[in-house]
Amino acid sequence: MIIDAHNHVNWLGYTADKIIENMDRNGIEVTWLLSWEAPADEIDPVLYMPKFFPGQTNLPFTDVFHAASRFPDRFISGYCPDPRKPDALDRLELAVQQYGVQVCGEWKLRMMFDNLDALRLYRACGQHGIPVVVHIDYPVPLGSGAYPRPNYWYGGGIEPFERAVQRCPETVFIGHGPGFWGHISKDDKFLETYYPEGPVVSGGELYRLLRSYPNLYADLSADSARNGLNRDARVGREFLLEFQDRLLFARDCFSNSLLELLDSYSLPESALNKILSGNATALLSPGKPSQEG
Repeated sequence: MIIDAHNHVNWLGYTADKIIENMDRNGIEVTWLLSWEAPADEIDPVLYMPKFFPGQTNLPFTDVFHAASRFPDRFISGYCPDPRKPDALDRLELAVQQYGVQVCGEWKLRMMFDNLDALRLYRACGQHGIPVVVHIDYPVPLGSGAYPRPNYWYGGGIEPFERAVQRCPETVFIGHGPGFWGHISKDDKFLETYYPEGPVVSGGELYRLLRSYPNLYADLSADSARNGLNRDARVGREFLLEFQDRLLFARDCFSNSLLELLDSYSLPESALNKILSGNATALLSPGKPSQEG
């Protein structure tokens, strides 16, 4: 069984029907569909909107809800209200109780992870037993010329993210994005480019964080995770084996490249099964998440 723990509807031109066709073609049983309700001025209108969701200003929960209503056995609903809105907790409560939301995500906002309103949202998620999928981006120069933003950062970096994970031990966080996976290596290349190249320098922050916080998980979606794992095949395989109980198969796109990469590592079947579906299933099961996947 394969669960795609990070994707979006009407993303890259994929409607709900097109996603189902793609899932069937790639052997994916279930997909977590996430919203991204950032304000329009926090998303690059030149490089991002035309390519990733043409004709839209974000990825609203209404699209997730309609898709999941049509295919309830294939889609898990995810929603993240903007914590800066005064009714954010009410929106989350309604989404969970009335619309069956099981994941908070995608948290991708131009605010610090440990903002007090954000912490309130995470704690509410912990009370509901739903994980929070977060995206980290550093202020990498884009050169898009999109006034008035010189760059598009999200979350404020690994330090405020760690503080949030630390202060909300009952909440499960799922890390994602270039600013997260850049920390697989102990260098500062993540400040220069979204997809660093070259050998992985041992001692990256991801190792320390995953070893220190049992409520921290990571999804393997997008070019960011594949790039991080693929910088050094030996290091990538060792990372997957060490953290096999905390990693989730996820795509954030509609290619088969991640599965091909995982197959190239010849992982033990038990480890591969956890990554492909076991860990995701455990996170959405009643009670405390199982470390055995």
